Amino acid sequence: MSQDNATNQNTKAVFDPNKTIVVATGNTHKLVEIEAILSKVMPGISFVALGQLGDFPDPEENGKTFRDNALIKAMAALDEVDCVAAIADDSGLCVDALDGAPGIYSARYAGEHGNDAANNKKLLAELADVADAERTARFHSTVALVYRDGRVLVGEGDCEGVIGHEPKGCNGFGYDPLFWPNDAPGKAMAELSPNQKNAISHRFHALQNLSEQILH
Repeated sequence: MSQDNATNQNTKAVFDPNKTIVVATGNTHKLVEIEAILSKVMPGISFVALGQLGDFPDPEENGKTFRDNALIKAMAALDEVDCVAAIADDSGLCVDALDGAPGIYSARYAGEHGNDAANNKKLLAELADVADAERTARFHSTVALVYRDGRVLVGEGDCEGVIGHEPKGCNGFGYDPLFWPNDAPGKAMAELSPNQKNAISHRFHALQNLSEQILH
């Protein structure tokens, strides 16, 4: 039996493909967040992370927008797993003084993918001479839900804030230590608890936007 066939058989044993949406992530926290919101508007549907079903190659995220990359990841997951639909998000930090950078390149802003310390260091250097009033920014998230029958729904969400001058807090990841959200005055995102962050996050707003579209 080929590895692909074995994977497919194991996948079918894990869930009912007609009632399951695969989430294009290996991050269980992201899966929990997505399931908590979408299960309210999609009763009877189960959610499973792609990373729980096998070791699949990451698609090349060569889109020019968050929407492009979210759709690339969702469609790739749908190709890998037999299920009714796939969902993926693409997100990043957009700084007004930097014309929206780092944007879709947030995870590899300093060159190495996922090097949070290097990315934060570069961001602070780029904003070294920028006044406080001009350090406005937002985390943006685009969530794409792609059905096997061809339907596509896309939710968008933002978390507005400003960029601080030094890292604060030890929670979260990425640019959280430098981002001060408007919805949590006096605190950096990395100083919030997971529940506090999830209640105001860009992904939360994108999923709420997607939920509204599912209901209609």
